[in-house]
Amino acid sequence: MRYRKPDHTEAEKRGFTTIREAQLYLSMVTVSKSKGEYIAPTSSRVPVRMFADSWLRSKQPPMSKPSYYMTLERAWKNHVAPVWGDREIHSIRRSEVQDWVSDFATRKSSTVVIRALGVLAGILDVAIDDRRLARNPARNIRTLLRKGPGKRRVYLSHGRVATLAACSGHPTMVLTLGYTGLRGGEATALRVRSVNRLRRLSVIEEERGLSRLRDPRRYTNDAQEALGPYPERLAPMMEQAWAGKGAERLYFGADIHHMRRSGSQDWFANAVQRAQTVDPSIPRLTPHDLRHTAASLAISSGANVKAVQRMLGHASAAMTLDTYADLFDDDLDAVAARLNAQMPLVALPAGPQTRYVLPTRL
Repeated sequence: MRYRKPDHTEAEKRGFTTIREAQLYLSMVTVSKSKGEYIAPTSSRVPVRMFADSWLRSKQPPMSKPSYYMTLERAWKNHVAPVWGDREIHSIRRSEVQDWVSDFATRKSSTVVIRALGVLAGILDVAIDDRRLARNPARNIRTLLRKGPGKRRVYLSHGRVATLAACSGHPTMVLTLGYTGLRGGEATALRVRSVNRLRRLSVIEEERGLSRLRDPRRYTNDAQEALGPYPERLAPMMEQAWAGKGAERLYFGADIHHMRRSGSQDWFANAVQRAQTVDPSIPRLTPHDLRHTAASLAISSGANVKAVQRMLGHASAAMTLDTYADLFDDDLDAVAARLNAQMPLVALPAGPQTRYVLPTRL
Protein backbone atom coordinates (compact mmCIF):
# COMPACT_ATOMS: atom_id res chain seq x y z
CA MET A 1 0.00 0.00 0.00
CA ARG A 2 1.28 3.45 -0.93
CA TYR A 3 0.31 6.73 0.76
CA ARG A 4 1.52 10.33 0.99
CA LYS A 5 3.42 11.68 3.95
CA PRO A 6 2.94 15.24 5.28
CA ASP A 7 5.81 16.48 3.08
CA HIS A 8 3.89 15.12 0.05
CA THR A 9 6.45 12.43 -0.67
CA GLU A 10 5.21 8.88 -1.18
CA ALA A 11 5.74 6.05 1.28
CA GLU A 12 5.02 2.36 1.05
CA LYS A 13 3.86 -0.04 3.73
CA ARG A 14 3.79 -3.78 3.22
CA GLY A 15 3.00 -6.88 5.21
CA PHE A 16 -0.78 -6.60 5.52
CA THR A 17 -2.61 -9.92 5.52
CA THR A 18 -6.05 -8.47 4.78
CA ILE A 19 -7.50 -5.44 3.03
CA ARG A 20 -9.10 -4.39 6.33
CA GLU A 21 -5.68 -4.16 8.03
CA ALA A 22 -4.43 -1.95 5.20
CA GLN A 23 -7.46 0.32 5.43
CA LEU A 24 -7.09 0.66 9.22
CA TYR A 25 -3.44 1.59 8.84
CA LEU A 26 -4.30 4.18 6.17
CA SER A 27 -6.95 5.65 8.49
CA MET A 28 -4.42 5.90 11.33
CA VAL A 29 -1.96 7.69 9.02
CA THR A 30 -4.66 10.12 7.92
CA VAL A 31 -5.66 10.95 11.51
CA SER A 32 -2.04 11.37 12.66
CA LYS A 33 -1.34 13.73 9.72
CA SER A 34 -4.39 15.84 10.53
CA LYS A 35 -3.24 16.14 14.17
CA GLY A 36 0.34 16.87 13.21
CA GLU A 37 1.50 13.70 14.99
CA TYR A 38 2.65 11.68 12.01
CA ILE A 39 6.03 10.00 12.39
CA ALA A 40 7.59 8.20 9.48
CA PRO A 41 8.41 4.56 10.29
CA THR A 42 11.96 4.99 9.00
CA SER A 43 12.56 7.88 11.42
CA SER A 44 12.12 5.63 14.43
CA ARG A 45 14.40 2.86 13.16
CA VAL A 46 17.35 4.29 15.06
CA PRO A 47 19.03 2.96 18.21
CA VAL A 48 18.57 4.47 21.65
CA ARG A 49 22.26 5.35 21.91
CA MET A 50 21.82 7.80 19.02
CA PHE A 51 20.13 10.20 21.47
CA ALA A 52 22.17 9.38 24.57
CA ASP A 53 25.03 11.79 23.83
CA SER A 54 22.63 14.66 23.18
CA TRP A 55 20.74 14.02 26.41
CA LEU A 56 23.91 13.69 28.48
CA ARG A 57 25.30 16.92 27.02
CA SER A 58 22.15 18.71 28.20
CA LYS A 59 22.99 17.58 31.74
CA GLN A 60 26.65 18.61 31.74
CA PRO A 61 27.88 21.41 34.03
CA PRO A 62 26.91 24.15 34.42
CA MET A 63 23.41 22.80 33.69
CA SER A 64 23.86 20.27 36.53
CA LYS A 65 26.31 19.71 39.34
CA PRO A 66 29.37 17.70 38.28
CA SER A 67 28.69 14.99 40.84
CA TYR A 68 25.09 14.61 39.61
CA TYR A 69 26.23 14.43 35.99
CA MET A 70 28.68 11.67 36.88
CA THR A 71 25.88 9.57 38.40
CA LEU A 72 23.82 9.94 35.21
CA GLU A 73 26.78 9.02 33.03
CA ARG A 74 27.49 5.92 35.12
CA ALA A 75 23.83 4.89 35.05
CA TRP A 76 23.84 5.09 31.25
CA LYS A 77 27.09 3.17 30.79
CA ASN A 78 26.54 0.51 33.44
CA HIS A 79 22.80 -0.14 33.41
CA VAL A 80 20.95 1.40 30.46
CA ALA A 81 23.32 1.06 27.50
CA PRO A 82 23.96 -2.70 27.90
CA VAL A 83 20.22 -3.43 27.70
CA TRP A 84 18.74 -0.67 25.56
CA GLY A 85 21.63 1.04 23.77
CA ASP A 86 21.32 -0.90 20.50
CA ARG A 87 17.55 -1.27 20.50
CA GLU A 88 15.66 0.67 17.83
CA ILE A 89 13.36 3.08 19.58
CA HIS A 90 10.25 2.01 17.70
CA SER A 91 10.66 -1.57 18.95
CA ILE A 92 10.61 -0.74 22.67
CA ARG A 93 7.37 -1.70 24.38
CA ARG A 94 6.17 -0.41 27.70
CA SER A 95 5.73 -3.96 28.99
CA GLU A 96 9.41 -4.64 28.26
CA VAL A 97 10.49 -1.62 30.26
CA GLN A 98 8.22 -2.67 33.11
CA ASP A 99 9.73 -6.16 33.16
CA TRP A 100 13.23 -4.69 33.10
CA VAL A 101 12.49 -2.43 36.06
CA SER A 102 10.85 -5.23 38.04
CA ASP A 103 13.82 -7.54 37.49
CA PHE A 104 16.34 -4.76 38.10
CA ALA A 105 14.72 -3.93 41.44
CA THR A 106 15.49 -7.43 42.73
CA ARG A 107 19.22 -6.85 42.24
CA LYS A 108 19.80 -3.15 42.85
CA SER A 109 18.73 -0.48 45.30
CA SER A 110 15.74 1.77 44.72
CA THR A 111 18.00 4.74 44.02
CA VAL A 112 19.93 2.92 41.28
CA VAL A 113 16.75 1.59 39.64
CA ILE A 114 14.94 4.91 39.63
CA ARG A 115 17.98 6.73 38.28
CA ALA A 116 18.48 4.20 35.45
CA LEU A 117 14.79 4.40 34.52
CA GLY A 118 15.00 8.19 34.54
CA VAL A 119 18.00 8.09 32.20
CA LEU A 120 16.17 5.85 29.72
CA ALA A 121 13.03 7.98 29.87
CA GLY A 122 15.01 11.19 29.42
CA ILE A 123 16.82 9.85 26.37
CA LEU A 124 13.55 8.74 24.76
CA ASP A 125 12.13 12.22 25.45
CA VAL A 126 14.81 13.56 23.12
CA ALA A 127 13.56 11.20 20.42
CA ILE A 128 10.03 12.52 20.95
CA ASP A 129 11.24 16.10 20.64
CA ASP A 130 12.91 15.13 17.35
CA ARG A 131 9.58 13.72 16.16
CA ARG A 132 10.98 10.22 15.86
CA LEU A 133 8.74 8.70 18.52
CA ALA A 134 5.10 9.35 19.36
CA ARG A 135 5.00 8.16 22.98
CA ASN A 136 7.59 7.43 25.63
CA PRO A 137 7.34 3.77 26.73
CA ALA A 138 9.55 4.48 29.76
CA ARG A 139 7.17 6.97 31.34
CA ASN A 140 4.59 6.10 34.01
CA ILE A 141 6.29 2.83 34.86
CA ARG A 142 5.27 1.27 38.15
CA THR A 143 8.38 0.80 40.21
CA LEU A 144 6.82 -0.72 43.35
CA LEU A 145 10.12 -0.21 45.11
CA ARG A 146 10.33 -0.64 48.84
CA LYS A 147 12.41 1.89 50.68
CA GLY A 148 14.86 0.38 53.10
CA PRO A 149 15.46 1.76 56.56
CA GLY A 150 18.38 3.80 55.25
CA LYS A 151 21.67 4.49 56.90
CA ARG A 152 21.38 5.71 60.45
CA ARG A 153 23.03 9.07 60.96
CA VAL A 154 25.91 9.40 63.37
CA TYR A 155 25.80 12.27 65.85
CA LEU A 156 28.85 12.72 68.05
CA SER A 157 28.84 14.56 71.36
CA HIS A 158 31.24 17.40 72.13
CA GLY A 159 33.46 15.00 74.05
CA ARG A 160 33.62 12.46 71.23
CA VAL A 161 34.46 15.15 68.69
CA ALA A 162 37.32 16.24 70.96
CA THR A 163 38.52 12.63 71.27
CA LEU A 164 38.45 12.13 67.51
CA ALA A 165 40.36 15.38 66.96
CA ALA A 166 42.98 14.44 69.55
CA CYS A 167 43.52 11.06 67.84
CA SER A 168 43.88 12.63 64.40
CA GLY A 169 46.93 13.98 62.67
CA HIS A 170 44.72 16.85 61.46
CA PRO A 171 42.76 17.98 64.52
CA THR A 172 41.90 21.39 63.06
CA MET A 173 40.19 19.76 60.10
CA VAL A 174 38.20 17.40 62.34
CA LEU A 175 37.03 20.27 64.55
CA THR A 176 36.22 22.40 61.51
CA LEU A 177 34.00 19.67 60.06
CA GLY A 178 32.43 18.91 63.42
CA TYR A 179 31.54 22.50 64.30
CA THR A 180 30.94 24.32 60.99
CA GLY A 181 28.85 21.81 59.05
CA LEU A 182 31.09 22.05 55.99
CA ARG A 183 31.25 19.08 53.67
CA GLY A 184 34.62 17.40 53.35
CA GLY A 185 35.04 18.69 49.82
CA GLU A 186 34.15 22.23 50.84
CA ALA A 187 36.65 22.23 53.67
CA THR A 188 39.48 20.92 51.51
CA ALA A 189 38.71 23.58 48.88
CA LEU A 190 38.67 26.36 51.45
CA ARG A 191 41.06 29.17 50.62
CA VAL A 192 42.58 31.72 52.96
CA ARG A 193 40.65 34.58 51.37
CA SER A 194 37.37 32.74 52.02
CA VAL A 195 37.70 32.89 55.79
CA ASN A 196 36.48 36.02 57.55
CA ARG A 197 38.53 35.91 60.73
CA LEU A 198 36.73 38.93 62.22
CA ARG A 199 33.30 37.30 62.04
CA ARG A 200 34.67 33.75 62.22
CA LEU A 201 32.89 32.75 59.02
CA SER A 202 33.98 30.46 56.21
CA VAL A 203 32.32 31.58 52.97
CA ILE A 204 32.01 28.65 50.58
CA GLU A 205 32.64 29.74 47.01
CA GLU A 206 33.78 26.48 45.44
CA GLU A 207 33.99 22.79 46.17
CA ARG A 208 36.92 20.62 45.19
CA GLY A 209 35.23 17.55 46.62
CA LEU A 210 36.72 14.22 47.53
CA SER A 211 36.32 13.27 43.87
CA ARG A 212 38.33 16.37 42.88
CA LEU A 213 35.34 18.04 41.24
CA ARG A 214 34.75 21.76 41.24
CA ASP A 215 31.27 23.23 41.46
CA PRO A 216 31.36 27.02 41.89
CA ARG A 217 27.57 27.21 41.32
CA ARG A 218 26.67 25.04 44.29
CA TYR A 219 25.04 27.85 46.25
CA THR A 220 24.26 30.37 43.52
CA ASN A 221 20.79 29.09 42.60
CA ASP A 222 19.24 31.58 45.03
CA ALA A 223 22.15 34.06 44.96
CA GLN A 224 23.19 33.06 48.46
CA GLU A 225 26.48 31.77 49.80
CA ALA A 226 26.90 29.03 52.33
CA LEU A 227 28.30 30.21 55.65
CA GLY A 228 30.29 27.97 57.95
CA PRO A 229 30.63 29.81 61.29
CA TYR A 230 33.18 28.42 63.69
CA PRO A 231 33.36 28.81 67.51
CA GLU A 232 35.74 31.30 69.06
CA ARG A 233 37.68 28.51 70.77
CA LEU A 234 38.56 27.15 67.35
CA ALA A 235 39.97 30.50 66.20
CA PRO A 236 43.58 29.96 67.44
CA MET A 237 43.81 26.66 65.57
CA MET A 238 42.34 28.25 62.45
CA GLU A 239 44.86 31.08 62.71
CA GLN A 240 47.68 28.57 62.96
CA ALA A 241 46.47 26.80 59.81
CA TRP A 242 46.40 30.17 58.01
CA ALA A 243 49.80 31.46 59.14
CA GLY A 244 52.24 32.26 56.35
CA LYS A 245 49.85 31.55 53.48
CA GLY A 246 48.73 33.87 50.70
CA ALA A 247 45.10 34.70 50.01
CA GLU A 248 44.77 32.12 47.21
CA ARG A 249 46.43 29.28 49.09
CA LEU A 250 44.34 26.40 50.39
CA TYR A 251 43.55 26.84 54.05
CA PHE A 252 44.49 23.24 54.81
CA GLY A 253 47.47 21.49 53.29
CA ALA A 254 47.36 19.34 50.17
CA ASP A 255 47.97 16.16 52.15
CA ILE A 256 44.65 16.58 53.92
CA HIS A 257 42.55 16.18 50.78
CA HIS A 258 42.53 12.40 50.69
CA MET A 259 40.21 11.46 53.52
CA ARG A 260 38.76 8.39 51.84
CA ARG A 261 41.79 6.55 50.48
CA SER A 262 42.23 2.86 51.14
CA GLY A 263 44.57 1.31 53.67
CA SER A 264 47.12 3.26 55.67
CA GLN A 265 46.70 6.39 53.51
CA ASP A 266 43.18 7.07 54.84
CA TRP A 267 44.08 9.39 57.70
CA PHE A 268 40.46 9.92 58.74
CA ALA A 269 39.69 6.20 59.04
CA ASN A 270 42.90 5.75 61.00
CA ALA A 271 41.88 8.56 63.33
CA VAL A 272 38.51 6.88 63.92
CA GLN A 273 40.22 3.59 64.78
CA ARG A 274 42.54 5.27 67.26
CA ALA A 275 39.62 7.15 68.81
CA GLN A 276 37.70 3.89 69.23
CA THR A 277 40.55 2.46 71.28
CA VAL A 278 40.22 5.46 73.62
CA ASP A 279 36.40 5.49 73.60
CA PRO A 280 34.84 2.22 72.31
CA SER A 281 31.41 3.89 72.14
CA ILE A 282 32.52 5.97 69.16
CA PRO A 283 30.86 4.37 66.11
CA ARG A 284 32.24 3.96 62.62
CA LEU A 285 31.82 7.20 60.76
CA THR A 286 32.80 9.10 57.63
CA PRO A 287 33.85 12.74 57.22
CA HIS A 288 30.27 13.55 56.16
CA ASP A 289 28.99 12.28 59.51
CA LEU A 290 30.77 15.23 61.11
CA ARG A 291 28.45 17.48 59.11
CA HIS A 292 25.49 15.75 60.75
CA THR A 293 27.25 16.16 64.08
CA ALA A 294 27.60 19.91 63.51
CA ALA A 295 23.88 20.17 62.77
CA SER A 296 23.08 18.17 65.91
CA LEU A 297 25.31 20.30 68.15
CA ALA A 298 23.90 23.53 66.69
CA ILE A 299 20.30 22.43 67.22
CA SER A 300 20.97 21.21 70.75
CA SER A 301 22.55 24.59 71.54
CA GLY A 302 19.24 26.29 70.72
CA ALA A 303 19.85 27.42 67.13
CA ASN A 304 16.66 27.93 65.13
CA VAL A 305 16.04 26.18 61.84
CA LYS A 306 16.87 29.24 59.70
CA ALA A 307 20.27 29.59 61.35
CA VAL A 308 21.01 25.90 60.80
CA GLN A 309 19.85 26.23 57.19
CA ARG A 310 22.34 29.02 56.49
CA MET A 311 25.08 27.21 58.35
CA LEU A 312 24.64 24.07 56.23
CA GLY A 313 23.97 25.87 52.96
CA HIS A 314 20.59 24.22 52.40
CA ALA A 315 18.31 25.70 49.77
CA SER A 316 15.44 26.14 52.22
CA ALA A 317 14.48 25.68 55.84
CA ALA A 318 12.11 22.94 54.70
CA MET A 319 15.08 20.96 53.42
CA THR A 320 16.79 21.33 56.80
CA LEU A 321 13.68 20.17 58.62
CA ASP A 322 13.25 17.19 56.30
CA THR A 323 16.88 16.18 56.76
CA TYR A 324 17.08 16.61 60.52
CA ALA A 325 13.47 16.21 61.62
CA ASP A 326 14.53 13.66 64.23
CA LEU A 327 16.69 16.28 65.96
CA PHE A 328 13.98 18.92 66.06
CA ASP A 329 11.57 16.47 67.71
CA ASP A 330 13.54 16.89 70.92
CA ASP A 331 12.74 20.60 70.88
CA LEU A 332 9.09 19.89 71.64
CA ASP A 333 9.88 18.88 75.21
CA ALA A 334 12.01 21.98 75.66
CA VAL A 335 9.22 24.20 74.27
CA ALA A 336 6.72 22.67 76.68
CA ALA A 337 9.12 23.19 79.60
CA ARG A 338 9.71 26.85 78.69
CA LEU A 339 5.98 27.49 78.27
CA ASN A 340 5.32 25.85 81.62
CA ALA A 341 7.89 28.10 83.30
CA GLN A 342 6.37 31.26 81.77
CA MET A 343 2.68 30.34 82.13
CA PRO A 344 0.97 32.66 84.63
CA LEU A 345 -1.24 31.07 87.30
CA VAL A 346 -4.43 32.61 88.70
CA ALA A 347 -6.09 31.34 91.89
CA LEU A 348 -9.80 30.62 91.76
CA PRO A 349 -12.05 31.28 94.74
CA ALA A 350 -11.39 28.82 97.55
CA GLY A 351 -13.47 25.71 97.36
CA PRO A 352 -13.21 22.08 98.17
CA GLN A 353 -9.96 22.06 96.22
CA THR A 354 -8.04 25.10 95.00
CA ARG A 355 -7.50 25.05 91.28
CA TYR A 356 -5.43 27.25 89.02
CA VAL A 357 -6.36 28.30 85.50
CA LEU A 358 -5.06 30.68 82.91
CA PRO A 359 -6.73 34.11 82.80
CA THR A 360 -8.91 34.82 79.80
CA ARG A 361 -6.81 37.88 79.01
CA LEU A 362 -3.27 38.73 79.95
